[in-house]
Amino acid sequence: MIRRQLEEFMRRMAPKSVAIIPGAHDTRRSNDTHYRFRQDSDFFYLTGFEEPDSLAVIKPEAEKRYTLFVRPRDPEREIWDGRRAGIEGAKSEFGAEESFPIAEFESKLAEFLDGADVLYYRLGVDSDLDNKIIQEISRMRSLNRKPIHPPETIIDPATIVHEMRVLKSEDEIAIMQASADIAAEAHCEAMKAVRPGMQEYQIEALIEQIFRRHGASGPAYTSIVGGGPNATVLHYINNDGELRDGDLLLLDAGAEYKGYASDITRTFPINGRYTKAQRDIYDLVLKAQMSCVKMVRPGVTHDQLKQHSIEVLTEGMVELGLLKGKTEELIKEKKYEKFYMHGLGHMLGIDVHDVGRYYYGTESRALEPGVVMTVEPGIYIAPDTKDVPDKYLGIGVRIEDDVLCTNNGPRVLTTKVPKHAEEIEELMNQ
Repeated sequence: MIRRQLEEFMRRMAPKSVAIIPGAHDTRRSNDTHYRFRQDSDFFYLTGFEEPDSLAVIKPEAEKRYTLFVRPRDPEREIWDGRRAGIEGAKSEFGAEESFPIAEFESKLAEFLDGADVLYYRLGVDSDLDNKIIQEISRMRSLNRKPIHPPETIIDPATIVHEMRVLKSEDEIAIMQASADIAAEAHCEAMKAVRPGMQEYQIEALIEQIFRRHGASGPAYTSIVGGGPNATVLHYINNDGELRDGDLLLLDAGAEYKGYASDITRTFPINGRYTKAQRDIYDLVLKAQMSCVKMVRPGVTHDQLKQHSIEVLTEGMVELGLLKGKTEELIKEKKYEKFYMHGLGHMLGIDVHDVGRYYYGTESRALEPGVVMTVEPGIYIAPDTKDVPDKYLGIGVRIEDDVLCTNNGPRVLTTKVPKHAEEIEELMNQ
């Protein structure tokens, strides 16, 4: 049976069109070893097929609308690399109406292109495949005295697929909730386990062990485990520093479960108690974060959410002495970017930074029911920052939740990990 997503994709395709959607290839890590395979996100979304070197051809007006090209069964290779679905499995297990060995794609390409006015294909990802398709179209066009009609237009299928991926189905939301629950447990266990003198990588190992123990394929992105000043580096991933008494630990980590990502950040004291200065920064970020979460509802734009976070944080920065001047002028001059230099959040799904347009022209996109996004304001004060109170130097705080937009307001998927300072201290000191 064809997946619901693929049926909808076919419904949105132009008349007399064909789509060629390639999967991912194995990626070499070093010499003759490879990275663990991860399927191309769009291909996975449409087909559910998770083997390398595969390709889908979709032609809604053909007798066989959905064809998969896959690796055939190979008993010898399967001893080394694992079972393959093969030609028959592509049909019986994954809903293809026709299937062939991937090696036969080039010989059948003209047959699929003929009669289609529009080709949906993403150029610039696989140069070898690009060349095969372009050369075949060129060859077919040269046969202008024969009844052969190659596509006149090539359109990126992302114009359809990525907009489909923005709005999550109930099944997708259930998977994302499970992913969020796994990540939340890992964050809670990290809070309980952390002690001065540990290494950042020990916390990284702990959380990723919990991910795998609960069936996640692993982290959805490289985990950020930043102690002390390392928390002021936005995408710190070395994770090789010592966790020191009196410092904060910023932990940004999410699981990938059944192809879908979670993304949580918490910032907590390594010794189990926030200092007064740490609480000053933490409570301000929490105030902005919770205020923005409440705003997640249909019709609110991404820019409105970001602007609200700027207003709350800038006003608080003035009160704490991080910035000096009138809040309105500081916002106009973007002085807040000294300490808050990233966006409020991003859409979340199969990719941790998920696809979909954030702007239509110059207009910021409005939220709709079914959108899942992160809400993650932060303040980062590098140790060498000038003209700020010394007590705040080296403090980095980010608080991030995964939030589903619904007609009834926001639904936070990541509530199982505490974010109020008192709750965090209570958990850490049990």
